Amino acid sequence: MGSIRRYILLLMSSLILSGCAGAIEMVRDLARDLSDIDVSGITDLFGGGVELSEEQIAQLAVIPETRLLWQNGVEEGEAAIFVPVLGSDAVYATGADGRLVRFDPVSGKAFGVIDTKHRLSGGIGRGDGMLLVGTFKGEVLAFEEKSGNPLWTALVSSEVLSPPQASNGMVVVRTGDGRIFCLDAATGKRKWIYQGATPSLTVRSFASVLIANDIIYAGFAGGKLIAINLLTGKVAWEAVVARPRGATELERIADITSLPVMDEQQVCAVAYQGRVACFEIATGNQIWTRDVSSNAGLAMDDHYLYVSENQGAIVAYDKKDGTNIWKQDLLNGLKLSPPLVQDARVAVGDSQGYVNVIRNDNGAIIARSLTDESAIITRPVPLPNGFMVQTRKGGVYAFGI
Repeated sequence: MGSIRRYILLLMSSLILSGCAGAIEMVRDLARDLSDIDVSGITDLFGGGVELSEEQIAQLAVIPETRLLWQNGVEEGEAAIFVPVLGSDAVYATGADGRLVRFDPVSGKAFGVIDTKHRLSGGIGRGDGMLLVGTFKGEVLAFEEKSGNPLWTALVSSEVLSPPQASNGMVVVRTGDGRIFCLDAATGKRKWIYQGATPSLTVRSFASVLIANDIIYAGFAGGKLIAINLLTGKVAWEAVVARPRGATELERIADITSLPVMDEQQVCAVAYQGRVACFEIATGNQIWTRDVSSNAGLAMDDHYLYVSENQGAIVAYDKKDGTNIWKQDLLNGLKLSPPLVQDARVAVGDSQGYVNVIRNDNGAIIARSLTDESAIITRPVPLPNGFMVQTRKGGVYAFGI
């Protein structure tokens, strides 16, 4: 009987990790029937139960609210993860219905719609005068930002779960099957493809890629960070952020599911059930590493590296050597978004739909506001006078900082 239960659990976890909609509910139902099986390693990835102590609730209740600038909304995200983007004169947001809604960045009023006529699977990318989106069918759609006119459609190998990125006449697209495609920005024609080794069990990642100085930086399943030449598709270097360890397939998951961050000297990434590590940009040589687990992500400013841990803590490290500066654990029990750094503040969303504003020097939470009570999964997006978030229900909120 035990072996049967283990087999069923592995089957359910595989469905979740590969992205089957509704599978987490199946696991919860299974856990009720097979109560002696520990599914914490699975539900941890997807924000299982939220548990805050009475002391935490009391401390959070007295924190002042963040200043709300405006709010609006789009269609609920369903199985996809969406993030808005700030354009030249508008904020763009979308839901699964495929309508790219233009909002005034100051007032939040909607003043136009680009109807893609497709069901979309990820957020909006912007660059080279274009807006870029992807679909569950592996279609990449390009629109002229100013007019909203369609420019081209390209087909890649599988669903596009993250915003395509445009740089230097190229469009870089990451697909759900672990490939990176480079397309010509003018025509959408394929220029090259990168595919690395993929473990048998992986976490579904909604992370895009980081592009700087014609180098693409991307984290992969298995804990590897890869630097790829944008123009040629050749690997410049490969580094190990975390190595899989443990006796079971679930324990051995050490995937990088978030976007790397960088400055002029180093690029850093964090892995689930693994480590945070920083590497030299030119060579990929490791500078420092610390044990931590995060499937949300990290941010960087002039002095510190900030990590949203899986258990709900935010940790600040000295970015030069990895010294622990502070740890804010008042949000333990919640699932956090990747952090955003603005001036002397760090903004992070959570699984209860709150935005939290934190001092960057000591980690104190100085402001906190509720949106629509649905999870904020993606990184807050900077605005000239604050930041904005998009919730799982499609709410778009702008806050001052």
